[in-house]
Amino acid sequence: MRSRPALTVLTVAVALAATLSSAPAQADPRPDTRSHHCPQLSDDLPWYGANRAKLQRTIDERGTCSPHHRGGKHRPIAAFDWDNTIVKNDSTDATIAWALRHDKILRPERWSDTSQWLTPEADRALTKACGTDVPVGSPLPTSTNDACADEILQVRGEAETMSGEPAFEGEWNHRRTVPQYAWVPQLFAGHTVAELRAYARAARDEALAAPIGSEQKVGTHTVPAYSRYYDQQKDLVRTLQRAGFDVYIVSAGSEPVTEEWSKGVGIDRRHTLAIRSVVRHGRITTWTEGCGGQPVSKGGTIPYIDGKRCTINERIYGIKGAAAWKKQDARHRIAIGGGDADTDVTFVGDATGTHLVLNRNKPEIMCRGYDDADGRWAVNPMFIEPLPRKKESYPCATEGFTRPDGSLGPVRRDDGSVVPDQWDTAFGA
Repeated sequence: MRSRPALTVLTVAVALAATLSSAPAQADPRPDTRSHHCPQLSDDLPWYGANRAKLQRTIDERGTCSPHHRGGKHRPIAAFDWDNTIVKNDSTDATIAWALRHDKILRPERWSDTSQWLTPEADRALTKACGTDVPVGSPLPTSTNDACADEILQVRGEAETMSGEPAFEGEWNHRRTVPQYAWVPQLFAGHTVAELRAYARAARDEALAAPIGSEQKVGTHTVPAYSRYYDQQKDLVRTLQRAGFDVYIVSAGSEPVTEEWSKGVGIDRRHTLAIRSVVRHGRITTWTEGCGGQPVSKGGTIPYIDGKRCTINERIYGIKGAAAWKKQDARHRIAIGGGDADTDVTFVGDATGTHLVLNRNKPEIMCRGYDDADGRWAVNPMFIEPLPRKKESYPCATEGFTRPDGSLGPVRRDDGSVVPDQWDTAFGA
């Protein structure tokens, strides 16, 4: 993981203010007949351009103020990614960093047991760095063994060993899983769910207390030390709930970790969907639950790109089997979807009301966001430490789309036409 200079709170505030104040003024798309009793997004929290108005329009059209609103099991649905969408920085990575600093990773019998795609080179590197003196199932001394912590972080973050060799190989559906994401809950095999939740709480409290922009050393890696719930997103979630929406989190992180963080914005465990590990005899295993008719596996299917659509269709709408992978009719799709990365692009695109994108320069979701094929995409700079403008255009017409086999191709609209390359327009100062 690369280190980067820490920003002071003042610098972040000035940059954010400049970003949002420079946003182009646009017409308010909300209907003029809104009742003042309708739940409203705060006017005190800045959004880019007309994004607040776009979200409010959907709230008004689908929520309790709409004559078409239906309660109970027919309530409109909003779904959001978690990391870097609702919260700044990655809560899973924060939990891993905390666990490494507190010797909470248990030694597996063989590192190759943790992932079906782990390369022999990664297995050897992890075995050499972490050693075999610690009994199987006992905590590795990662707080003092920098080499072991480094190899774990490098495999998780860069999918390679510290010497630069690939950490994963083989075949997998690149729109349904990615081995280094699936590896995270597998790292916590042997722990109880309650233990993992406790680690997540400790990591969360520590990150929320750390100054914005601060960093920490884990092994020899420099990683973010802080996190923040975005005020705009907390307000959005509250407003949606007041307006009669069911609000869900759909994350490619470990479910117990995401559950501990999501309750900070008023979302309970039932509404938090993430990677579900198989638990046996009270302990987390390296196996994960499948989706859309796929069996239990070692991470072959997780909430990742198309896997997030499957998770929503199956666990929210009750659609089973192969049909859960398909785009559904409007009655069985979310009203609002929000994300920041290509892992979110499918379910965000499925939304029938507003597609909210936080700009982290990820190609497919940015191509679709800027193309704005249905006029309902809302691209926003990150609310804290927004990225500067991307100098090159997004290669939408040639290699913005990741195929199931991992090769790259053009991003296409629903009608099959190719999305032209797009320039970055919603960015930080």
